[in-house]
Amino acid sequence: MLKINSIMMLSAFWPFYQFLWTVYFFTMFLCGFWCIFMFFGFIVPLWLTEGVAEYFGKINKNFDPEQVRYKKLYEQEGVEVIYQRPAGEKPVSHGHHH
Repeated sequence: MLKINSIMMLSAFWPFYQFLWTVYFFTMFLCGFWCIFMFFGFIVPLWLTEGVAEYFGKINKNFDPEQVRYKKLYEQEGVEVIYQRPAGEKPVSHGHHH
């Protein structure tokens, strides 16, 4: 008996639930199309122009990621190091010690 009553109560609000589902469906529909249009209208052309140009060295010719990765901070031009840790001193660890 309890099950029938709860179903009848939910069915009394059916038009409102149908309205909520319709609003949700159209919102997701618009979000999906926005994502598709942004991907094919912005991201893919960006890859095909800027990305390919950078890959073949037309953009950022002087940029060498290896140089940035392995160069010490105090060796870089235009950089002033205010404090440099002494060679034997270890950095302070805030982790748990087991």
